[in-house]
Amino acid sequence: MRTKDMRRSVAALAALAMAGACTAQGIEVHGGQRQPVRVDTTGTPGATPSPTPSDVPSGIPKQDGGDGGDGKGGRGTAATTPPPTPTPPPSPTPAPKVLWSQGDEGLDVRELQARLRQIAWLFAGPTGTYDEPTVRAVRGFQGKRGLPQTGKTDSVTWARLLNMTREPGKWDLYAYGGQPAASPDPRCLTGRVLCISKTSRTLRWMVDGRTLRTVEVRFGSEGTPTREGVFQVYFKSRDHWSTLYDTPMPYAMFFSGGQAVHYSADFAARGYYGASHGCVNVRDEAAIAQLFAQVRNGDKVVVYW
Repeated sequence: MRTKDMRRSVAALAALAMAGACTAQGIEVHGGQRQPVRVDTTGTPGATPSPTPSDVPSGIPKQDGGDGGDGKGGRGTAATTPPPTPTPPPSPTPAPKVLWSQGDEGLDVRELQARLRQIAWLFAGPTGTYDEPTVRAVRGFQGKRGLPQTGKTDSVTWARLLNMTREPGKWDLYAYGGQPAASPDPRCLTGRVLCISKTSRTLRWMVDGRTLRTVEVRFGSEGTPTREGVFQVYFKSRDHWSTLYDTPMPYAMFFSGGQAVHYSADFAARGYYGASHGCVNVRDEAAIAQLFAQVRNGDKVVVYW
């Protein structure tokens, strides 16, 4: 063999030896390019090794189901589901507002009593004072309608009562007194005067323009009206008895024919739900007794609207 051919053979053998060594170290030559080769170090022929974390290409999430991973590539973090937000219990229904209760006074209480009278839960009054009979009447009304029996008038009780009754008129409100007296007629401002207002249903006992006493009064019916005008007391009778109507007229002070100012037991019992035969009825017996002692024959009587 020629020297040149021998050199080529030696070079080829050297190349083959280098190629085998590179293959053992994980480098494989293909078409003159060296490529990395994965080497099975477990000794199992043909086995594909599991990638280590460093072998996972970037951008691919790491999965770890063996140590409580959260599925996002993190290790040691337990997978958790947020607990549901508890639903708060419903708020209790607030108690209705109490409008009036025992001890209260005023026109509103008077209206309450007048409405209770309309449906026969109250028989006395109206007085304008929330007293024990009013408490009992309200409690009974509430119980009949399935409401809490507090005896206090709350907004629910009042609404139910409004739906069942009509608005009371002036004399429904003052059937048992308490109405304010009207301003005195100018004719009452001089001398000694029984100043009687049909508008407010009151009698003022006045001396020289000063009111010394005010009492509630009622008048005759439409068929027997009380006369209006200026009169004088002409006759007084402490224990008078009407022969015309066969009825007592105590503390009578006559001022026009058979019409007189006197005490009326019927007025005291029934209030403005009755009427006289033309006289001016007074229901406060103690008050009319004092007036009878002070009024003289000849004192002026003024009856006006």
